[in-house]
Amino acid sequence: MKILTELRARFREVLENYDSDVEPLLDMIRPSQDARFGDYQANMAMPLGKKLSRQPREIASEIVSAVNMDDICSQVEVAGPGFVNLTINDQWLTDQVNDLSNSNEIQIDSVVQPKTFVIDYSSPNVAKPMHVGHIRSTVIGDSLSRVLSFAGHNVIRDNHLGDWGTQFGMIIYGYKHFADEDAFKEKPVKELSRLYRLVNQIIGYWNAKSGLDGAQATIEQRAAAVEQARDAVGAADPDDKKSAKNLKRAETQISYATAWLHSLTETIESTEGDATLGPIVGSHEQIGTAVLTETAKLHNGDEENVALWEEFLPHCRADIQKIYDRLDIRFDVEYGESFYHDRLGPVVSDLEAKGLTRESDGAVCVFLDEFETPMIVRKRDGAFLYATTDLATIQYRQETWSPDAMLYVVDHRQGEHFQKLFAAAAIWQASETELQHISFGTVLGEDGRPFKTRSGDAVGLEGLLDEAVARALDVVTTNDESKPNGAELTNEQRAHIADCIGHGAIKYADLSHNRTSDYVFSYEKMMALEGNTAAYMQYSYARIQSIFRRGEIDIDGLRASFSSIALEQPAERSLALTILQLSEAIDQVIEDYRPNHLTNYLFDLAKRFSSFFEQCHVLRAESETIMQSRLLLCDVTARVIRTGLDLLGIRVVDKM
Repeated sequence: MKILTELRARFREVLENYDSDVEPLLDMIRPSQDARFGDYQANMAMPLGKKLSRQPREIASEIVSAVNMDDICSQVEVAGPGFVNLTINDQWLTDQVNDLSNSNEIQIDSVVQPKTFVIDYSSPNVAKPMHVGHIRSTVIGDSLSRVLSFAGHNVIRDNHLGDWGTQFGMIIYGYKHFADEDAFKEKPVKELSRLYRLVNQIIGYWNAKSGLDGAQATIEQRAAAVEQARDAVGAADPDDKKSAKNLKRAETQISYATAWLHSLTETIESTEGDATLGPIVGSHEQIGTAVLTETAKLHNGDEENVALWEEFLPHCRADIQKIYDRLDIRFDVEYGESFYHDRLGPVVSDLEAKGLTRESDGAVCVFLDEFETPMIVRKRDGAFLYATTDLATIQYRQETWSPDAMLYVVDHRQGEHFQKLFAAAAIWQASETELQHISFGTVLGEDGRPFKTRSGDAVGLEGLLDEAVARALDVVTTNDESKPNGAELTNEQRAHIADCIGHGAIKYADLSHNRTSDYVFSYEKMMALEGNTAAYMQYSYARIQSIFRRGEIDIDGLRASFSSIALEQPAERSLALTILQLSEAIDQVIEDYRPNHLTNYLFDLAKRFSSFFEQCHVLRAESETIMQSRLLLCDVTARVIRTGLDLLGIRVVDKM
């Protein structure tokens, strides 16, 4: 039973007498933030009073008189200037939590009208190992997929792999010129990653060289602008703030230009001074053009390049799959960019046939009213772009699955790309499919900058996970060896628990933050056994299993007995109410695709259980009946925690 859904349904027909648009009013029915004001509050009388030029309290009293809450609420009262406080009936609450306790699985009412979602997430460039930048898309997309499926929707999980672009042109060029065959045979992905980085560094060097003159010219122009602005300040009235503002802007601009020149110079000097790069960069001046040529040859079916691509790809895919296996991530389809290659030409032709393109400097572009710059779908040299592939992908997904929504779980920095893509798709396909960019912020280091290694490279995801598991093992071992009666866990058990805690910590730390916010990566915080962490949730679950072990409780037998939950104490009632609010947390996640609503719910549930455990004896309860009631309440709490963590892709453990 969805409490909030039921309450809103009761209010709906009454509110329709006051306003034709009741949805915003129904949204104002929310769980109470303070138990003194009931379990839920309905505050719609305030906006209605303003709209109807009437006293809100008078309207609230009318609504309370008209709405039928006798079976679900023990008290419905108007408070203050027009707040409506709702207290759920204890017997109704008891019946609902017993229904849940008697169920074999924790379930919620499925949606009345299931939708089909295609969720595009993770989508790494397979030419190099996954790094910390992939963690957010991967775990957010996985959690949203799990939640939407749990709610009754049809979900297609699609890993849109980067397996066809310029990165493979770089690797092919690198393999042809710099490959270490022995290293490739021993560790192919490591060698391919080295080649990718090497080619990228050489390209960066020549880009820096070609940019020097322009950077110097920019500095000279901006230096002149600074002098002009200073002269203007000297000649201006002392109260003239505009001249001072112009000077500050000019000084800022020359500062940026100088920093850019310094960066270019540093790149050049460090490359030329590098023992590996220095001797070879001079003979690869045209590397940028050569890489594009190798990419074009691959796309045009060149026998040698296709053979190399087919040799490289399985190794790359297998390396990425190891990470997915560790994280328990699965996909329904993994159609990389190569899958859509044959569709790209027809997509551009169709756009042209519908009059949606114009040529600009030899390139075929879609011009959109909302944007100053167009979306290029074919370059002047005939090459296609990511935008073309994304349009082809949308076309394929619509033809194959007819989805109601496509969600793209991608870094916020791709925001403009998706705005253009969705606008172009709307005028091309004229579809009612919801297209939404589920953007997210950046993982930061302790210095407040994007989390990187000391050398400036992105932190490898495999190493990140290894470190998390190693730290978790230290915590598990220390806690186990400090137990009053001595260690209880075998080495195998410790390793399993550490694996669950380490991987869970990484996921939960990410999902517990609002996805659009940046967050600072900290092993210490994410491993903490207190606070809003996976370890605290896992500990709460393990704590309940410990109760069953100490009491030698056959929980399956207890569930099958005629025992039931009775809510005699405030802490029991508070815990039961929170248990029944799981569906509300699920609805919140789906409403704006933010998994942190679920982590917030689980944290609240764990805190309510802790309060219950402190205030209500379980194994030492006053009677057998009360003990059985509280054991069942513990059991349903544990099952809800386990279900909630599973929706986040996190495992539980019976011991910690």
